[in-house]
Order: sequence, then structure tokens, then C-alpha cells
Amino acid sequence: MTEELITRLRSEVAGPVLTPADEGYAEELSGFNLAVTHTPDVVVGLTSEDDAVAVVRAAAGTGTQIRVLATGHGIPNPMQGGIVVTTTRMTGVTVDAETQTAHINAGSRWAEVVAAAAPHGLAAITGASDAVGCIGYTLGGGLGPLARTYGFSSDWVRSFRVVTAAGELLTANVDENADLFWALRGGKGGFGIVTAMDFALVELGRLYGGSVFFDAEHIAPVFSTWSEWTKSLPEEANSSVVVLRLPPLEFIPAPLRGKTVLSVRFAYVGDATDGNRLFQPIRDAGTTLIDAVGEMAAADIALIHNDPKDPTPSWDRGLLLDELDADFVAAFLDVAGPEQELPLIAVEVRHLGGATERDVPEGSAVGGRSGACTLTLIGVPDPNLFEKVLPATVDGVLDKLGPWVCAETTVNFAGGFALPGSYAASWPADTFARLAGVRSVYDPDTLFPFGPRQEYSGS
Repeated sequence: MTEELITRLRSEVAGPVLTPADEGYAEELSGFNLAVTHTPDVVVGLTSEDDAVAVVRAAAGTGTQIRVLATGHGIPNPMQGGIVVTTTRMTGVTVDAETQTAHINAGSRWAEVVAAAAPHGLAAITGASDAVGCIGYTLGGGLGPLARTYGFSSDWVRSFRVVTAAGELLTANVDENADLFWALRGGKGGFGIVTAMDFALVELGRLYGGSVFFDAEHIAPVFSTWSEWTKSLPEEANSSVVVLRLPPLEFIPAPLRGKTVLSVRFAYVGDATDGNRLFQPIRDAGTTLIDAVGEMAAADIALIHNDPKDPTPSWDRGLLLDELDADFVAAFLDVAGPEQELPLIAVEVRHLGGATERDVPEGSAVGGRSGACTLTLIGVPDPNLFEKVLPATVDGVLDKLGPWVCAETTVNFAGGFALPGSYAASWPADTFARLAGVRSVYDPDTLFPFGPRQEYSGS
């Protein structure tokens, strides 16, 4: 990194250009995962598409690599050297109610989209958390709480705005730069700086959903019931089950405080009476500690999972599973049930299928359509455990669950490609090869590194 390049950036970019010696450098790079410290040569806070173009053109002239940071939810590895651009200043969502489309700028989070769409009786196919950045999440496909009904979130993108390695601001959709559009819907990174996207919305004002909680003694029968129950659910019904090991802290509801519990999450797109009938077998499977399933506003969908919004140290691992059976339930309870003492605050299985199995008519780069469920393991947020204890614990869990692990995953679950082979496994082989070809066209000199040992960029 030369002084000449830094001087040029400061003269051409409206946002802050900070080196490690500058006040505010660390704060600019701080994302959701506080356990990860990024140390680029310079961080640039983008304020506009013009800023993005200026950074790319300056960096390309010196061969300086660029990585992108928004909220930092999906970045488990440090980004080192080169330039990191942040998009948190590029917020703003505009809804066109007539075309049922939202224009979403690069730094926006799902909460902004939900709030803008709701007054029009519209909803976005979002992630489980409304604090996650829209662009990075969607570039990886995105499996939210309505995935069985509506598919991957990336299926709903209608257009991207992207600054490529050539310093060009392009529109990518089914008619313009269609190969790039295909790649950006699920290919995740290595194509440029996405500055905005147009995202189709659905007519949805209310749904039947929420979560119920069961004490440890009911985990086995409820989990077994859930596994069988999901086999007959219609596509309008979405569900997940999670074993939670909760600390005795005051912010946790009193019935759950300090306990190991099981929560079943549910979201049904349809009449509340039908939703109540469909969910009744879960209620009948055990005595609930808390029952918060009922008719709700679609704008409150983030309450179903109620994921943390504040930055915290975090460690997780995710993958996909093939069809579940009684042997899986037994193996899961044996290795992750309430009798086990594990440094994991959550072990979740999320039901897929339905619309997630079907690609968009024009095709997309999303990986993971063959998965029947997701499996997510979230560690205790103690960085002292991140290097050895949590990886060893999860390895032990996966040793027992290996027969049900899907050969394919999806890139948002690949965990920074920490597991050998997880990069290639994030897509079918033909998709993986085609993505490499698109990257070579739009970024022949790898200005935007992506993949193993390239400091994975995420949402």
C-alpha cells in the first residue's frame, strides 16, 4: 500500500479513508462478530456508487485487492492486507407498490426492507434475523423462515448494480449481463462490489407463526414427533427445531433461565385456523413452558427466531442434511440431547424442501437445493473456546451424525470454508465450474479474492 494510492483514495472518495494509524480505523472495521479483527492496509467507508467506482479504479491500477464488509454476520475469518470497503453508510430502501419491488442499497438490513414494505401489504423473503445485511446474505442464496413456501431469498432478486474489476458500474439482470446475474444469485463473492439490488416482494400481511418451548424431559418425544410431522407438511408450512442450553441470565425469560430446552419454530402462510390445526401435533407432544405461536403480522417475522441483534463474539458451523429418520433422531439425542454437557448454546435443525428444491426458470448459482434440512451448531460466545474446544466438540457431534450429512452444502453455511472441501461442496460440480468461468471474465486478475485462504468476504 503506497502513500500515493492512499492520497488518491482520499481525494476521490467522499467517505472516510483510514489506515491503522488513524482514529476510527478499528471502529470502522468492527462487525457483528466481535471475535474477528480485520487488519487491512486501509479501510474505505463507501457513501455512494461513485465512491465504489473510485476505489476499484484506484486499486486496479496498483493490483491492490479489495474485500467488502457490511454487517459482518457471515465473516468468521480476519480480512488482512489490501483494501476493505464498508457499506454501512449506503442505506436506503424504496418500495414501488405497483411493481411490488424494493430497491435496496448495499448497506441496508432486512429490518429496513420489512418496515418499508409492510404499509403496502407486502413482505420480503428475508433471513431469520432482520439485523443481517440484505446484500451479502442474498448473494449466498439465503434460507429464511419462509423458505419452503417461497424458496431461497436470491430467487426474488430482479436486478443487481455492481462495480466490476474493470471499474465499470453494471446492471445485471435477465436481459443485461445475464451471466453475471446468474452468478450473483448464489455465487456469493469474487465478482465486484454490489451497490444495490431490486428485490421482488410478495403480498403478505399476516401469517400464523411463532415458537414454543419445552423443558428437557420433553425434548426426546417432541423432537421425534417433529421429525415425523415434517414429512407431511404442505409447502405453506415452515418449521425448525432447536436445542438451547441457556445461561441463568436476567434477560432470558424466567421459565427458560438456566435450562436446557427445546424450541419448535413455525411459520404458516395461510389461514390461522389451518395453521393452528397443522401445529397441534407439536403442542400435543409435550407440556409447553412458553407457547408463543399464533396469528402475527408478517412484519414481525423476526420474532419467530428472535436472534440476537447486538454484536457479540460468535462461532458457528452449518451444513445440510439428507432425509431424517428414526435413527437420526436417536443419534441426535445421543450426541446433542439434554443429558449431554456441551459448550453449544444452540443446535438447530431446519426443515427444507418445497420451494427450495426448485430453481428459478432462468437458472441461478444457488447451491444446496438437494438438502432436506439444515443443521446449525452455535458455540458458547467465549473466544477462549473458538480455536480448539468448539471445533473438537462439533467434530464429535458430526462424527455421530455423519450418515445424514448431505454431500452438498450452501455457501452461507460453509463457515468461511474452514472444513476441507466445503468450498467446492457449496455448489453442484457444474455450477462450481461455471462460477469459476464467470469470475475469470469479470475479475481476471482476482481483484476481489474469494475462497479458501483468501479471507472470505460475507454479509
